[in-house]
Amino acid sequence: MKNNLIQTEVDVKGNTINVLRIDGYEYISLTDLAKTQNNESPADVVKNWMRNKETLLFLGVWEELNNENFKLVEFDQFKNEAGRHAFTMSPQKWIRETNAIGVISKSGKYGGGTFARSDIAFEFASWISPEFKLYLIKEFERLKRNENYQYKIEWNANRILSKVNYVVHTDAIKNFIVPTLTEEQKRFVYSEEADVLNVALFGMTAKEWRNSNPSLAKTSNIRDYTDLLHLVILSNLEIINATLISDGISQRERLIKLNKNAQMQMEALKNNKNIKDLELLQNKINGKNLIETK
Repeated sequence: MKNNLIQTEVDVKGNTINVLRIDGYEYISLTDLAKTQNNESPADVVKNWMRNKETLLFLGVWEELNNENFKLVEFDQFKNEAGRHAFTMSPQKWIRETNAIGVISKSGKYGGGTFARSDIAFEFASWISPEFKLYLIKEFERLKRNENYQYKIEWNANRILSKVNYVVHTDAIKNFIVPTLTEEQKRFVYSEEADVLNVALFGMTAKEWRNSNPSLAKTSNIRDYTDLLHLVILSNLEIINATLISDGISQRERLIKLNKNAQMQMEALKNNKNIKDLELLQNKINGKNLIETK
């Protein structure tokens, strides 16, 4: 679970609480929450909470709902032992024995410790103090609102950049292609050239996308429903195509070159950390159907 890791923090009544985002999911530091009760031995606070039978039942249900690889046999054994004086539980033991994903253990002097998915962390905070839980939820929601707003700025900025570059693209068409065409041909050239980019990048024309998405096509187009990665590549392709047009390269040759370039960019950028972080957030915020690259 090391992919796409972002670390941030929230302030809850003067206490700094670290938050990790891993593959699109938020994990709140139980260690930081526990420090509000015992700054010297926060790990003991977490262990005491986890050895509680009600806590184990909650964690088990959470894993059953969210983790198809959860080890039920091992969980049942822990459930039967919970409540006995000799029973102990730690985050590491829970993760190791049950293959749990709701709780993780992160090493490191700064920002390390035990983290849990937000709903589990809220349960832990409630065990510490119902009042503290409410403050935590309030700050966590504020964090999410700020992130959503920042994402929209980033996505819209790239959409605007693509539109700006499209002016360069259409100017190249007007200056180098249109003068050579008949009046009948001129009516179709701009949409045809736009589709050169669509086919090179998305593998389909605008019309094919509209036919496949009739409900969306009424108010939007293929480019409005793509992701950040494709918008970045589209912006680059518009500049490249404008150059190829000015060099007198035929439409067929340009399509081949643009498609190869799109594939090259896709390969180079598909694992880019910043783009993937924003894409994951986009999926979570909008729930839009993303256009898949063929």
